[in-house]
Amino acid sequence: MLIDSHAHLDSPRYDEDREQMLRRAAEAGVGAVLSIGIGEGPAEMHRASEICRKYNGKAGLPRLYASAGIYPHNTPEADEAALAKLDNLLAQPEVIACGEIGLDYYHEGAPHPVQKEGLIAQLLIAANRKRPILIHCRGAKESADAWNDLFEVLDEHWASTALGGVMHCFGGGWEQARRSLDLGFLISFAGNVTYPKAQPLRDVAGRVPLDSLLVETDAPWLAPNALRGKRNEPAYIVQTAQTIAEIHAVSPEDLAAATTRNFCRLFNLPLGVGN
Repeated sequence: MLIDSHAHLDSPRYDEDREQMLRRAAEAGVGAVLSIGIGEGPAEMHRASEICRKYNGKAGLPRLYASAGIYPHNTPEADEAALAKLDNLLAQPEVIACGEIGLDYYHEGAPHPVQKEGLIAQLLIAANRKRPILIHCRGAKESADAWNDLFEVLDEHWASTALGGVMHCFGGGWEQARRSLDLGFLISFAGNVTYPKAQPLRDVAGRVPLDSLLVETDAPWLAPNALRGKRNEPAYIVQTAQTIAEIHAVSPEDLAAATTRNFCRLFNLPLGVGN
């Protein structure tokens, strides 16, 4: 069984075939999906949990879990009401993580100090609710500036919680991976690890221990190389997992078992989450 640790199931791109898309995932061997609750801003944070409630229990579909969080470029909207909504969502049993949250200096958007303030506010809420976090981090022109700021924030406001989290769609180098591991984070790789020019990322993936790995789609984006340019969906996690298995010289079955154990350990879930 595979777990897609990061998919935006509330994307409008699935509005016409969401249930069929989930059925294809189950048929491909995906037992669970973490549905990311950021939407287009705080007003839509709840949609991921609504999708969980709508589809969980239906035969032939993966088990769904949700997150909730305010994306870096939406942090100007992280007012008292938005943070209270986040707090309420994190209290729901199906909402197992806070995210994706973090820092994004690559795209023009929220000022960096505002992003950091919004991140810290969400870390405090996640710590109080005892929810691991899902981190998005991207530096300006692939520099380490956002990473340096991120680790400064995490060292001060998160490390002491021992709750850990996931470095989602990891795109840093080994130094960033090592620091993430030291903080107790799992490192998740998406379809871009399969791209021909992504050898440096594959080199990092090969150094991450099996007990610290996750795989994800980040659907509907970042379809693996064989399907590049198409709408991504959780069924395609199989191809990313195959690449990571080859890098670690293990069978796809062993890679699936390892990443499932890692996911369940982090979120304190039983190993049979997809049953």
